[in-house]
Amino acid sequence: MLFATAAVAGLFVAGGASANADQTANASAQQPQQQAKATVKKTVTVQSGDTLWGLSQKYNVSLSSLRAVNDRVNTDLIYVGEKLTLPSSATVSTDQKTVASTTSQSATKQQSVTQTQQQAQSQVQQQTQAQSTTNYSQSQSSSYTGSSSSAKAWIANRESGGSYTASNGQYYGKYQLGAAMLHGDYSAANQERVADQYVAARYGSWDNAKSFWLQHGWY
Repeated sequence: MLFATAAVAGLFVAGGASANADQTANASAQQPQQQAKATVKKTVTVQSGDTLWGLSQKYNVSLSSLRAVNDRVNTDLIYVGEKLTLPSSATVSTDQKTVASTTSQSATKQQSVTQTQQQAQSQVQQQTQAQSTTNYSQSQSSSYTGSSSSAKAWIANRESGGSYTASNGQYYGKYQLGAAMLHGDYSAANQERVADQYVAARYGSWDNAKSFWLQHGWY
Protein backbone atom coordinates (compact mmCIF):
# COMPACT_ATOMS: atom_id res chain seq x y z
CA MET A 1 0.00 0.00 0.00
CA LEU A 2 2.83 2.40 0.80
CA PHE A 3 4.40 1.69 -2.58
CA ALA A 4 1.05 2.20 -4.37
CA THR A 5 0.35 5.49 -2.59
CA ALA A 6 3.79 6.76 -3.43
CA ALA A 7 3.29 5.82 -7.09
CA VAL A 8 -0.06 7.62 -7.29
CA ALA A 9 1.41 10.71 -5.66
CA GLY A 10 4.22 10.66 -8.18
CA LEU A 11 1.71 10.64 -11.05
CA PHE A 12 -0.14 13.69 -9.68
CA VAL A 13 3.13 15.56 -9.25
CA ALA A 14 4.23 14.68 -12.78
CA GLY A 15 0.80 15.67 -14.19
CA GLY A 16 0.88 19.01 -12.36
CA ALA A 17 4.37 19.73 -13.62
CA SER A 18 3.32 18.90 -17.17
CA ALA A 19 0.28 21.24 -16.94
CA ASN A 20 2.41 24.07 -15.59
CA ALA A 21 4.90 23.52 -18.34
CA ASP A 22 2.14 23.73 -21.01
CA GLN A 23 0.72 26.96 -19.51
CA THR A 24 4.18 28.48 -19.37
CA ALA A 25 4.81 27.52 -23.00
CA ASN A 26 1.46 28.99 -24.13
CA ALA A 27 2.09 32.21 -22.22
CA SER A 28 5.54 32.48 -23.79
CA ALA A 29 4.06 31.96 -27.27
CA GLN A 30 1.36 34.60 -26.73
CA GLN A 31 3.74 37.28 -25.49
CA PRO A 32 5.44 37.91 -28.87
CA GLN A 33 2.00 38.10 -30.54
CA GLN A 34 0.76 40.60 -27.96
CA GLN A 35 3.96 42.60 -28.30
CA ALA A 36 3.58 42.57 -32.10
CA LYS A 37 0.01 43.82 -31.79
CA ALA A 38 1.11 46.54 -29.41
CA THR A 39 3.76 47.74 -31.89
CA VAL A 40 1.27 48.07 -34.79
CA LYS A 41 0.46 51.75 -35.21
CA LYS A 42 -2.93 52.93 -36.39
CA THR A 43 -2.76 55.57 -39.11
CA VAL A 44 -5.26 57.71 -40.98
CA THR A 45 -4.91 59.63 -44.23
CA VAL A 46 -5.94 63.29 -44.04
CA GLN A 47 -8.91 64.09 -46.28
CA SER A 48 -10.12 67.47 -47.54
CA GLY A 49 -11.87 69.31 -44.72
CA ASP A 50 -10.16 67.34 -41.92
CA THR A 51 -8.74 69.15 -38.90
CA LEU A 52 -6.65 67.84 -36.07
CA TRP A 53 -9.43 68.56 -33.60
CA GLY A 54 -12.02 66.92 -35.86
CA LEU A 55 -9.90 63.76 -36.14
CA SER A 56 -9.49 63.61 -32.38
CA GLN A 57 -13.28 63.67 -32.00
CA LYS A 58 -13.81 61.16 -34.81
CA TYR A 59 -11.43 58.58 -33.33
CA ASN A 60 -12.28 59.27 -29.70
CA VAL A 61 -8.85 60.45 -28.56
CA SER A 62 -7.69 63.62 -26.85
CA LEU A 63 -6.32 66.44 -28.97
CA SER A 64 -3.17 66.56 -26.85
CA SER A 65 -2.39 62.87 -27.39
CA LEU A 66 -2.97 63.21 -31.15
CA ARG A 67 -0.62 66.18 -31.20
CA ALA A 68 2.00 64.31 -29.22
CA VAL A 69 2.23 61.20 -31.43
CA ASN A 70 2.44 63.35 -34.57
CA ASP A 71 4.89 66.01 -33.31
CA ARG A 72 2.25 68.73 -33.49
CA VAL A 73 2.94 70.28 -30.09
CA ASN A 74 3.12 73.83 -31.39
CA THR A 75 0.87 73.65 -34.46
CA ASP A 76 -2.34 72.01 -35.65
CA LEU A 77 -1.47 72.39 -39.35
CA ILE A 78 -2.14 69.23 -41.42
CA TYR A 79 -2.15 68.54 -45.17
CA VAL A 80 -4.47 66.58 -47.45
CA GLY A 81 -2.95 63.17 -48.17
CA GLU A 82 -0.73 63.24 -45.07
CA LYS A 83 -0.72 60.09 -42.93
CA LEU A 84 -1.20 60.74 -39.22
CA THR A 85 -0.46 58.26 -36.46
CA LEU A 86 -3.32 57.67 -34.02
CA PRO A 87 -2.82 57.05 -30.31
CA SER A 88 -3.19 53.43 -29.21
CA SER A 89 -6.53 54.29 -27.61
CA ALA A 90 -8.03 55.42 -30.94
CA THR A 91 -11.11 53.62 -32.21
CA VAL A 92 -10.80 52.92 -35.92
CA SER A 93 -13.42 50.98 -37.85
CA THR A 94 -12.28 49.91 -41.31
CA ASP A 95 -15.83 48.98 -42.24
CA GLN A 96 -17.09 52.44 -41.29
CA LYS A 97 -14.33 54.11 -43.30
CA THR A 98 -15.15 51.95 -46.33
CA VAL A 99 -18.86 52.66 -46.02
CA ALA A 100 -18.24 56.40 -45.65
CA SER A 101 -15.99 56.44 -48.71
CA THR A 102 -18.49 54.42 -50.75
CA THR A 103 -21.34 56.70 -49.67
CA SER A 104 -19.37 59.80 -50.62
CA GLN A 105 -18.52 58.38 -54.06
CA SER A 106 -22.14 57.35 -54.59
CA ALA A 107 -23.37 60.84 -53.66
CA THR A 108 -20.87 62.42 -56.08
CA LYS A 109 -21.97 60.12 -58.90
CA GLN A 110 -25.64 60.79 -58.15
CA GLN A 111 -25.02 64.56 -58.22
CA SER A 112 -23.24 64.24 -61.56
CA VAL A 113 -26.11 62.18 -63.00
CA THR A 114 -28.67 64.72 -61.74
CA GLN A 115 -26.76 67.63 -63.31
CA THR A 116 -26.52 65.75 -66.62
CA GLN A 117 -30.25 65.06 -66.57
CA GLN A 118 -31.04 68.71 -65.80
CA GLN A 119 -28.83 69.88 -68.66
CA ALA A 120 -30.48 67.41 -71.02
CA GLN A 121 -33.95 68.56 -69.94
CA SER A 122 -32.95 72.21 -70.43
CA GLN A 123 -31.69 71.48 -73.94
CA VAL A 124 -34.88 69.60 -74.79
CA GLN A 125 -37.00 72.50 -73.54
CA GLN A 126 -35.01 75.02 -75.58
CA GLN A 127 -35.28 72.86 -78.69
CA THR A 128 -39.00 72.39 -78.10
CA GLN A 129 -39.56 76.13 -77.72
CA ALA A 130 -37.54 76.89 -80.86
CA GLN A 131 -39.42 74.23 -82.82
CA SER A 132 -42.75 75.53 -81.51
CA THR A 133 -41.90 79.05 -82.66
CA THR A 134 -40.87 77.78 -86.10
CA ASN A 135 -43.99 75.65 -86.43
CA TYR A 136 -46.21 78.54 -85.39
CA SER A 137 -44.58 80.86 -87.91
CA GLN A 138 -44.98 78.27 -90.66
CA SER A 139 -48.60 77.62 -89.73
CA GLN A 140 -49.37 81.34 -89.75
CA SER A 141 -47.75 81.78 -93.14
CA SER A 142 -49.59 78.76 -94.53
CA SER A 143 -52.92 80.21 -93.36
CA TYR A 144 -52.61 82.68 -96.19
CA THR A 145 -52.75 81.43 -99.77
CA GLY A 146 -51.20 82.61 -102.96
CA SER A 147 -49.82 86.12 -103.15
CA SER A 148 -51.18 87.02 -99.68
CA SER A 149 -48.83 84.52 -98.00
CA SER A 150 -45.94 85.71 -100.12
CA ALA A 151 -46.75 89.33 -99.29
CA LYS A 152 -46.69 88.65 -95.56
CA ALA A 153 -43.35 86.83 -95.76
CA TRP A 154 -41.98 89.58 -98.00
CA ILE A 155 -42.87 92.32 -95.51
CA ALA A 156 -41.45 90.31 -92.60
CA ASN A 157 -38.17 89.85 -94.48
CA ARG A 158 -37.99 93.57 -95.32
CA GLU A 159 -38.82 94.70 -91.80
CA SER A 160 -36.68 92.36 -89.69
CA GLY A 161 -35.13 89.63 -91.80
CA GLY A 162 -37.79 87.32 -90.34
CA SER A 163 -36.51 87.66 -86.74
CA TYR A 164 -38.95 87.71 -83.83
CA THR A 165 -36.36 89.50 -81.68
CA ALA A 166 -35.32 92.29 -84.05
CA SER A 167 -35.50 95.73 -82.45
CA ASN A 168 -35.39 99.25 -83.90
CA GLY A 169 -36.17 101.95 -81.40
CA GLN A 170 -39.84 101.65 -80.44
CA TYR A 171 -40.47 98.94 -83.03
CA TYR A 172 -39.96 95.30 -82.19
CA GLY A 173 -40.19 91.83 -83.66
CA LYS A 174 -40.69 90.12 -86.96
CA TYR A 175 -43.14 92.73 -88.31
CA GLN A 176 -41.58 95.72 -86.49
CA LEU A 177 -44.76 96.55 -84.62
CA GLY A 178 -44.90 99.32 -82.06
CA ALA A 179 -43.98 98.01 -78.63
CA ALA A 180 -47.20 99.51 -77.24
CA MET A 181 -49.23 97.41 -79.68
CA LEU A 182 -47.77 94.20 -78.24
CA HIS A 183 -48.69 95.19 -74.65
CA GLY A 184 -45.54 93.61 -73.26
CA ASP A 185 -46.18 90.20 -74.86
CA TYR A 186 -43.34 89.64 -77.32
CA SER A 187 -44.07 85.98 -78.02
CA ALA A 188 -44.18 84.76 -81.61
CA ALA A 189 -47.86 83.96 -81.28
CA ASN A 190 -48.76 87.46 -80.13
CA GLN A 191 -46.62 89.10 -82.82
CA GLU A 192 -48.38 87.11 -85.53
CA ARG A 193 -51.82 87.84 -84.08
CA VAL A 194 -51.27 91.59 -83.66
CA ALA A 195 -49.68 91.89 -87.13
CA ASP A 196 -52.71 90.20 -88.73
CA GLN A 197 -55.10 92.46 -86.82
CA TYR A 198 -53.13 95.57 -87.76
CA VAL A 199 -52.96 94.72 -91.48
CA ALA A 200 -56.61 93.67 -91.64
CA ALA A 201 -57.76 96.89 -90.00
CA ARG A 202 -55.44 99.26 -91.94
CA TYR A 203 -55.06 97.64 -95.38
CA GLY A 204 -57.60 94.85 -95.58
CA SER A 205 -54.98 92.32 -96.77
CA TRP A 206 -51.25 91.64 -96.77
CA ASP A 207 -51.20 92.21 -100.53
CA ASN A 208 -52.46 95.76 -100.05
CA ALA A 209 -49.94 96.26 -97.23
CA LYS A 210 -47.14 95.18 -99.57
CA SER A 211 -48.33 97.58 -102.27
CA PHE A 212 -48.30 100.42 -99.74
CA TRP A 213 -44.82 99.42 -98.56
CA LEU A 214 -43.49 99.50 -102.12
CA GLN A 215 -44.78 103.06 -102.54
CA HIS A 216 -43.71 104.47 -99.17
CA GLY A 217 -41.00 102.15 -97.75
CA TRP A 218 -43.10 101.25 -94.73
CA TYR A 219 -46.56 99.89 -93.97
